[in-house]
Amino acid sequence: MTATPESRTGARVQRLALARFTTLGVGGEAEVWVVTNHEQLAEAMEEPYRILGGGSNLVISDQGVPERVIRLSGPLAERDLTPDPDLSDPDRIVTGWVGGGVPLPGLIRALQKLGYSNLEGTVGIPAQVGGAVWMNAGTRYGEMFDGLHTLEIATPAGLRVVTPDDLRWGYRDSGIPRNHIVTRVRLKLQKRTPEEVLAKMTLADTARKGQPKMKTPGCAFKNPGGVGAGRLIDEAGLKGTRVGNALIAPEHANFIVNLGGATAADVHALLDLIRQRVGVPLELEYELWPGEVQLGASLPAQWALEPT
Repeated sequence: MTATPESRTGARVQRLALARFTTLGVGGEAEVWVVTNHEQLAEAMEEPYRILGGGSNLVISDQGVPERVIRLSGPLAERDLTPDPDLSDPDRIVTGWVGGGVPLPGLIRALQKLGYSNLEGTVGIPAQVGGAVWMNAGTRYGEMFDGLHTLEIATPAGLRVVTPDDLRWGYRDSGIPRNHIVTRVRLKLQKRTPEEVLAKMTLADTARKGQPKMKTPGCAFKNPGGVGAGRLIDEAGLKGTRVGNALIAPEHANFIVNLGGATAADVHALLDLIRQRVGVPLELEYELWPGEVQLGASLPAQWALEPT
C-alpha cells in the first residue's frame, strides 16, 4: 500500500473508506485531504484529485479511487449571511461569503429564519453548497442558481471569481469544468417574512414526501423530455427490483436505496437493468466514481481569462 503523504501546509491527510461520506453508504478507500484554507487546497490540487462534499448524487466504486479526495472544512465550511451594504437594498440581499463545505440543509433553515428567499426549492437536498452549486442542484420548485450572486472557484491555474452570467449553466449543470472546485459563493436573495419563506419551503418539501427515507444518492436519472424518469421505470415493471442489497425503491422508481450492506456493483447492476428495459435513452443524474479525471486541462473558451 502506498504511504500516506504528509502535508507541508497543515492539511489533514488520511486513508479512509469513502462510504462514510456518502448518502448511499458505499465506496472503497482513498487518500482523503481535509483542507481549511486556500493554501492547503492549492497543495491538495497538485496531484490528480476529486472533490467530495455531502456525498449525495454519487456512487463510488467498491475499490475506491486512485486519486486523492479533497474535503472542505474550517473557514471553507463557514457562512456569513450578513448583508453586504454596498450591494444590498431593502428588498434585495447580497450576503457575505458562504463556504463550499457548508451543509445545504442547515443553510436553508438559517435563511428561512432570516426571511431570505430564493433558495427554498432546494430544501431537503442532502448536499454541501459547493457540490450543490457545481451540479446546480434543485427541484421543480427552484435550483441553486436562483440565489447566486458571485462564485469563487479554485482552478488548476488559480482562484477565479465569476458571476452566473459568466457560466453556461442550465438544468442540473453549472457549466463549471469537472476539475474545478466551488470554494465560496455569495448569495443573492429577496427579503420576505420568515413565514412566507417557510410556506414556500413547505410546498417544496411536501412534494418530496413520497421519496424513500433509506440510504440513497437521490434521483438516478434525469427526466427525459419532460417525462418523469420514475414513471418510465415503473411502467417497465422495475419498481421494487432488488440486486444484492440494492433496491429500486417501491416509493419512487427513480431512486435506488441501500437496504444495508449494498455494494456499488449491486447499484451498477440495477442501473444497467433500467437502461436495458426502459424504451428511451436515460441520462444518469448520479456521478459515478471512478470516471475520467483531468488535472490542468485546457479551459473552455468562456474561462480563457487570467486568474484573479
